[in-house]
Parts: sequence; C-alpha cells; structure tokens
Amino acid sequence: MKIAFYDTHKFERPIFDHVNKHHQFEIEYIESRLTSSTAVLASECEVVCSFVNDKIDESCLEQLKEQGVRLIVLRSAGFNHVDISAANRLGIQVGRVPGYSPNAVAEYTVGLILCLNRKIHKSYHRVRELNFTLDGLVGFDLKGKVVGVIGTGKIGKLVAEILAAFGCEILCFDQFPNTELEKHSRIRYAEFNEICAHADIVSLHIPLTPDTYHLLNKDYFSRMKPGAYIINTGRGALIDSAALSDALKNGHVGGAALDVYEEEEAVFFQDVSDQVLQDDVLARLLTFPNVLISSHQAFLTKEALENIAETTLSNVDEFVKTGQVPVERRVSSV
Repeated sequence: MKIAFYDTHKFERPIFDHVNKHHQFEIEYIESRLTSSTAVLASECEVVCSFVNDKIDESCLEQLKEQGVRLIVLRSAGFNHVDISAANRLGIQVGRVPGYSPNAVAEYTVGLILCLNRKIHKSYHRVRELNFTLDGLVGFDLKGKVVGVIGTGKIGKLVAEILAAFGCEILCFDQFPNTELEKHSRIRYAEFNEICAHADIVSLHIPLTPDTYHLLNKDYFSRMKPGAYIINTGRGALIDSAALSDALKNGHVGGAALDVYEEEEAVFFQDVSDQVLQDDVLARLLTFPNVLISSHQAFLTKEALENIAETTLSNVDEFVKTGQVPVERRVSSV
C-alpha cells in the first residue's frame, strides 16, 4: 500500500519512518500542501495523509477520487480543513487521530499563561542584551484568579485540573459537562456569559464548527472583564482576530497568547522571515507587547508525535484489513 504524505516536515519524518518499520507501507513524502493543484502528486496512491493546513475541498477530493484514492488519513484531531460531505458523496473514507496527547497541549497552554503573565519571553531577550532591569515585567499571582475553560474534553479537563492545583477558581463551559470535574472543590460549570463577565483568563479548548466560528468576537470582548487574558490553543477561527486586535488596542483585553490563528495556513510551518507579511491583522497583533504568538506547536512533543504516527498508520492498517477505519477514529460515514 502506497501512501502520499503531504505537507511533511523534518520533525516528523524520522518518527514516521521508525513506526513504519512495523507496518511496512510505502511512503512518499511530499513537502507541498494538499490542494486541488497538488492532488495530482498522489497518482498511484490509494491513500493520502494530510496535515492541518491542507485544503481538501470538493475539487481536491474529486481529483483524488479520479486517481483512485480511497482513504485520507489526517495527522491531526481537527478535520475542518476537509469537505466531509463531499468525501462521503465520493466514497472516500477519512480517518483522524482524535487524542494523540492531551497532556502536550494542556501543559503548553499553562506554559503560555505563565509566560504571558510573568513576561518570561521578554526577560529572556532583555538579559541576552545585558539588560537586567525589571521595569515592565510585573505579573500577578495565579492563586485566587478566575479562569474560564471553554470546552472540557480531554485537553480542557487537564487544563482545568492543572490550574486548579495553582489555586485558581475554574469556571467551565461545555454542552456536555464532565462529572469528574464537577467533584473538584475549585472547579464548577457556569454559563458562558458568567465566564465572560468574571474570568481573569479565558482558555479555548473546543472544536471549530459553524456554531463556534468567531465565538470570541467584538460583542464578547466588549462584555468581558477588563484586563482579562485570552489563551487559544484550540482553533484559530474561534476568535475574530480583527476584533481581538481592536480590543487589545483600546486596552479592554489585557493580553493574548495564541498558538493558532484563523489565517495561519499562509504562514505557519513556514519560514517567511525574508518576506513582507501580507496579513495586516497578524502583522498588527505581532506589534502588541502583551501578545504572545507561537506557530501551532502546542502538540509538539516526542510522545505526541509517536502517538500520531502509530495511530495514523494503524488507521491505514485497519482499512487494508477490513475496508474501514475504526469507528472512533472515522470522520466520514462511508
């Protein structure tokens, strides 16, 4: 079985090669992202493997179908970059990696909060330039602060538990409350508007759907507690980035730490340091001293990469044996 791996990076190839020693698939690594323009590169492959910023729309899927592709395996939990209804219509199965390492993302989320609050990134650069002053580096104690955790799946649950251990009061919002979290003395579920009004920090851990698109928008920012921090390690388009920029400018939002961005596919996972940044909103966000942006790396641990590789290739293995991706990892209904 030959697999076309799109949008591959140096950090993942050795791990996939190691895991594939057991599965023995023929892997063709392709640096280009999967789009309707690059689908032709998957000729002679029955399976393609996609990363988060590929654009697998109806046109792309139709071309893959013409070339004999029967399965798309995603090296990610999210699948909003795939036209699932078109995949169903064309008879192409789509599998994903739903839980590669909740610990990796949860720990990184807390790391962003600590770094943004205590200005660790600023101190690092100052000291390297022999500037040992402390002006502008004042933060606040996390103990006693109210943290809103939006989404309490595996990642959100861990974030809530870690921050509760810091002594934070945790307000959670989820359509499906976690009964285990409800037993914790520092954690309770609350209405979305209550979190908006009272949280000192809001952290996003929900999937991107039509209902959650721009969940944090101009109206939300105008109603939230003045000076609150926004943390996003979920999906970029959960936040209206232009509205966030305005709220940062007028001082209503105290700071933001973003590992994802709604138009990230144009720049993330690439070196564009010798180019003029064309995204005006991102360029503006990067100018704020109270904004910390990283390039979608919350998942990036050795353990997570190993889990992604094993689950991805196991999805292909199961498809070869049974004609189906395991139901808990299957996105399409084919």
